[in-house]
Amino acid sequence: MSQPLAERMRPKTLDEYIGQKHLVGKNAVLRNMIEAGRVTSFILWGPPGVGKTTLAQIVASQLNTPFYTLSAVTSGVKDVRDVIEKARGGRFFNENNPILFIDEIHRFSKSQQDSLLGAVEKGIVTLIGATTENPSFEVIRPLLSRCQLYVLKPLEEDDLTELMERAIHNDVELKKRNIIVKEKAAILRYSGGDARKLLNILELVVESSSAEEVVITDSRVVECLQQNPMAYDKGGEMHYDIISAFIKSIRGSDPDAALYWLARMIEGGEDPSFIARRLVISASEDVGLANPNALLLANAAFDAVMKIGWPEGRIPLAEATVYLATSPKSNSAYNGINKALEIVRATGNQPVPLHLRNAPTKLMADLGYAAEYKYSHDYPNHFVRQQFMPDKLKDQRIWEAQHFPNEEKLYRQMVECWGERFKEK
Repeated sequence: MSQPLAERMRPKTLDEYIGQKHLVGKNAVLRNMIEAGRVTSFILWGPPGVGKTTLAQIVASQLNTPFYTLSAVTSGVKDVRDVIEKARGGRFFNENNPILFIDEIHRFSKSQQDSLLGAVEKGIVTLIGATTENPSFEVIRPLLSRCQLYVLKPLEEDDLTELMERAIHNDVELKKRNIIVKEKAAILRYSGGDARKLLNILELVVESSSAEEVVITDSRVVECLQQNPMAYDKGGEMHYDIISAFIKSIRGSDPDAALYWLARMIEGGEDPSFIARRLVISASEDVGLANPNALLLANAAFDAVMKIGWPEGRIPLAEATVYLATSPKSNSAYNGINKALEIVRATGNQPVPLHLRNAPTKLMADLGYAAEYKYSHDYPNHFVRQQFMPDKLKDQRIWEAQHFPNEEKLYRQMVECWGERFKEK
C-alpha cells in the first residue's frame, strides 16, 4: 500500500524544506547551527503541519546521529528512562549527542519532564521538543531554561503554493496524472497554513477523480471536503485567528463580538483551559489597573471551568468575557514591564545600591550593606523618600499612569509621595 502523499513529500534536507525562513533560511540561526554540525537542545513551538517533526528529523540526519522519538500522549516516565539509557549506551560512538525528539511535549506531566532534566543537563541527549501550546505555560521552568525556544509560523500562501506545485510535478504518484490547478483559493483556505492538511486535501481531490485530467477548482475542493469553509479548526490557523478576534473584541470593549467568538471556540471544541488562560492574560494586559477586579474574576473563571468542565464551563467563561469587555481598559502595567525589560537589556546588571542590600553577616554590615536604609513604616503615612533604583538609573521613569478612576487614585498617591518625579510633563 502506498504511503500517504504527506509522508511521501516529507523533506529530507534543509533545501527541500519549505517555510520558516526566519529559522532555516540563509544565515538563519538553526541553519547555521545545523551546518556547523552542532546543535543545542531546543523546543519548536507552532501550529500543526508547519514542519516541527520534519525539522527534527533533518537535524538528526544532517548530524548523522542516533534519533529517538517519544510521543507524550503514549509514553510514561519508564519510556523516557529507557530511551535515555539507550542513548547513554550509544553516545560514545558518535561525535554528536543522540537526539531525543518528543512530540507534543506540552502533554508531558511534571514527573515526566523532571525525568529528562539530568540527561539534558549532562549532554546525554540533545532534546528537541515540539509543542502546539505556549511552552511557558506547559513546560517546567528548569527544562525550559535548558532549551532554546524557536517559534514556527503557519505557512504563507506562497509556501503552500510552492508545496502544491512540487507535489504535482515531483511526487511519484501524482506526476502520473494530468493535474491542472485552475483555482487555488479554497485549497489554500482549507489548509490554514498547514502543509500536511494541504497535501491531504490535494490527495483527496485527485483520488476522487477517475478522469484522466484532474482539474482543481474551488467548487471541486469544497465538494470533496463537504464541509463549511468557515468551520472552526482548533488545530490550524483559524485556531489562532479566532482567539485573536476574541481578545481584540475584549480589548475593543465589544461584549457582543467577544461572546460570538467565544461561542465559535466552544462550538468548535476548543480546549477550555486555552480560552481561560487567554482571559487571564487579557485581564492583566488590557484591563489592568483600570479595574483590578478583572484579574480576580478571570482567575476565578479559570478555576471554575477546570472544576466543572463542559458544558457548564461556558457560563463562567462567558461571565468573565462580558466583564472584561465592559471594563475600562489600561495597559500601563503591560507597558511598564516591557519598558523595564528594555532598560535592563540596554543597561545590563546595574549594582544594587548599598542601602538596599541585605546584611546577614558582620562583614557585610562593615562594608556598608543596608546602611542608611530607611524603614518606610517608621515614617508618617508609611513613606519616606529614598533611592530605590541603581545609581545610573535613579532618574529613570518607567510606569506611566493612565487616568481611569481606579488608576487615577494610584497616580495621585504617587504624586503625593514623590512630587515632581511623578508629575506629568
